[in-house]
This record gives sequence, C-alpha cells and structure tokens, in this order.
Amino acid sequence: MTIHINDDTIIRVKTISVMVPCYNEVENAELMANSIINIFNEALPEYDYEIVFIDNCSKDGTRDVIRNLCAHNPKIKAIFNVTNFGQFNSPFYGICQTTGDCTISIAADFQEPVNMIPVFVREWEKGHKIVSGIKTSSKESGILYFLRSCYYKIIKKMSPVKLIEHFTGFGLYDRSFVKLLRELDDPIPFLRGIVAEYADGFNMTEVTYEQEERRAGKTHNNFYSLYDGAMLSFTSYTKVGLRLATIIGFIAGFISFIVALVYLVLKLTHWNDFNAGYAPMVIGIFILGSLQLFFIGFMGEYVLNINTRVIHRPVVVEEERINFDS
Repeated sequence: MTIHINDDTIIRVKTISVMVPCYNEVENAELMANSIINIFNEALPEYDYEIVFIDNCSKDGTRDVIRNLCAHNPKIKAIFNVTNFGQFNSPFYGICQTTGDCTISIAADFQEPVNMIPVFVREWEKGHKIVSGIKTSSKESGILYFLRSCYYKIIKKMSPVKLIEHFTGFGLYDRSFVKLLRELDDPIPFLRGIVAEYADGFNMTEVTYEQEERRAGKTHNNFYSLYDGAMLSFTSYTKVGLRLATIIGFIAGFISFIVALVYLVLKLTHWNDFNAGYAPMVIGIFILGSLQLFFIGFMGEYVLNINTRVIHRPVVVEEERINFDS
C-alpha cells in the first residue's frame, strides 16, 4: 500500500507484488522485469508495484543482472538463496516475502504470459482472493503435456483434496491468503495443493491461458524434478498409496494361496501325469518380489516426507536480500 498526500487529501494506492522465481535465467531476467514494468505503466497505471526476484542459486550470471536491476529501480527487490532449494520451496518462500495488497507469481522464462497480469488484477478487484491460471494448451512437448494430464486425473481420483488440473502456481494471491501461507509453517510446502485445499474459503476463480514456449535458455524440468513433484503431491495429499499396497498385497496373497491349492490337488489326483515344472514358481516369485519392491519404495516416499517434516529445516536460507529496506 502506498499513500499519497496532496492538498490535505489522502489517496490510498494499492500495491501489487510480482514474485519472479528464477534459476539460471540470465537471458530472461532483465526482459521480464521490463515487461512487467511496461504492463503496469500501460495497463495498470492506477497501481503501485514491487517486483521480487528470488534466485535459487543461479550459476550463469543471473544474480549480476538482478543486482543491476535493483540498483536502478528501488521497486525491484531480490532474495538470493544460499543453495538450490528446489522448484517448490523457493517460489513459496518468495510469495511469503512480498508486501503488496496482492501477489502475482510468474516464472522468469516467459512460458507464463505477462499480459495475464491485468486479467488477474481485474478478477481480484471483483472480490476473488485467489485467481488461478489454468493451462488449456501448451506449446511444450505433446507427450509431456499428455503425461501431465494423466497425472492430474490420477491424483484427483486418489486425493480427498480436488487438486486443480494444469495449475502450476501461476496466479494471483490476496494478502490474506499470503498471510495464511506464512502461518502454515510447512517445511515442504506444495503450493498447488494448498491453493486447492483452501480455494473455497478464498473465493477462488480460474482464468485460462495458453502456455508459451520458453523464450531463451534451457528448461530445468527433467524426469527427476517431475517425479519429485508427483511424489510430493501423492505423499502430502493421498492415503490411497499405502492402502493400495495393503489391498494388492492381500489380493496377491489370496491368488497365490488358490494357485498353490489347485496345484496341490492336481498333483495328488494326477501324481504321475501332472508335472508342474519350475516356470510357475519362478514367475510367481518375480511377480511377488516386484510388488514388494514397488510398495517398499512407495512407502519410503511417505517416510521421507515424514522425516523432512520432523527435521523441520527452514524452507529457504537466504544469502542476501536487496532493496527490502528501501
């Protein structure tokens, strides 16, 4: 909030925070900042703004670009992490450090269109405290988009919280929701799940957009990062995995017992003619062993989630922050 006093008249100007998480975005950071500023100058001149970059320990000169931006514009702020805290912790922490009447989270790679900012703000002014950006299509790999769609449908079926399909965190959050995020005290926050969990209480609305291609640089998403996100959502918002292990284990055990009983009867009634061989035993051992390994690994993900929460390390550790005292 900014207050201007003019001829004994106090005018309250709302401040919009734009939080930009980045990692190795040396080619995009400056253009992103300039694009956001142009949006405010042209489409949202009645609002004040702050831009908060949170850098996840970039190694390509991104920090030098951000320092230069901060030196020339006190409304641009920066947080530099001591190491890479992952794709979920850093943006969550960045949102919690904003000070505006609302906060917009947008990636630095331009896959999330900057021109959606005025659309979000108009919906916010209608009374929606959460405005979620939903991808209706994407210029990324068709296979990757298909796999994401399958993942969302599976997790929606398994979770009591109806997670939002094709929602990446791109959206607007009122300061009352940001206050809630600060109070959660979650060492491994999953923003997409949190938004879905509290959506009704904050009058959430959805706005659709097409995801663009990455403007420059290489994507930081890989199989491991996508797997990490999937496991975090499964272990934080579902109980089905563990219960599925119990049910499938019971079914596999029952089938094994029936097969063993049938083989015993056939052997006793056709002692000389019935030759079982080793194939059924080998196949059975491999199937049961595979099921055991799969569900032990799945249970390990739950244990890892619990262990991280028990240790309760900080979401992010800062190395430096710039312009927050301006």
